[in-house]
Amino acid sequence: MASAPVGSVESASKLQIDYLNLLVTQLKNQDPTNPVDNSQMTSQLAQISQLQQMENLNSNFSQVLESTQIMQANELIGRQVSYMPSGSSTATSGLVSAVTIDNNGVSVHIGKDSVPVSSLTSIQAYQSNAH
Repeated sequence: MASAPVGSVESASKLQIDYLNLLVTQLKNQDPTNPVDNSQMTSQLAQISQLQQMENLNSNFSQVLESTQIMQANELIGRQVSYMPSGSSTATSGLVSAVTIDNNGVSVHIGKDSVPVSSLTSIQAYQSNAH
C-alpha cells in the first residue's frame, strides 16, 4: 500500500519547532521593561497546533480513501472491463487479473496492460455458467 502524504504533517511539525526556537530566542533577548505579550504567543501556538491537527486529519482521510479505492477495485478482479488505451481511439476490453496501487493511484491489470481505474469505460456483470 502506498504511504500517506506526510509532507504537510512534517511541515507543520517543522513550523512548530521553528516557531518555538524563535520564541525562546525572543524571550532570551526581550526587554525586561516591555515583555512579550503572552496572549499573542498563546494564540500563535494554538493556531500552529490547529494546523498540525488539520494536516493529520487530512492524512488520515487520504489513507481511508486509498483503502476504499483498493477494496472497490478488488471487486473488479475476474470481471470483463473496457478501457481506452493511451493514444487509441478504439476501446479495448479484457478480464481484470490484479489490482495495484502506486503514487499514481489504483490500477487494474488487464492482460499486459496496467490501467488506472479512472480510465475504465465499462464494467460487465459476472457471467453465470449455470444453465
